[in-house]
Amino acid sequence: MRPNQPKAEKSLEERLEAHPGLKERIERMVSVMENSSGDIEKANEAERRIFEELRQMGQAALTGWAERQHEKKVKELEAGGGVSRKEKKTFTGTAGLGKSK
Repeated sequence: MRPNQPKAEKSLEERLEAHPGLKERIERMVSVMENSSGDIEKANEAERRIFEELRQMGQAALTGWAERQHEKKVKELEAGGGVSRKEKKTFTGTAGLGKSK
């Protein structure tokens, strides 16, 4: 690959394989649209199920995004070398601090 050549995009299916929870939600939405279970007779029930799947998908997507951002920042900080992980200090206080005699 040449330096200025854009990297080949993965297909949607390939990308969804990396996010099984998201793929599962999308499959459930398609099942609602197709009425695979045969139990949706009214539009308001289909709407309710679709909205619930969308809400849960959004929540899962944001959680996944936050986790990836966190991992990215941790790697950046560790690569920078300016951060060292140490154990939490225990502070027992200073005797007589703040007391007047």
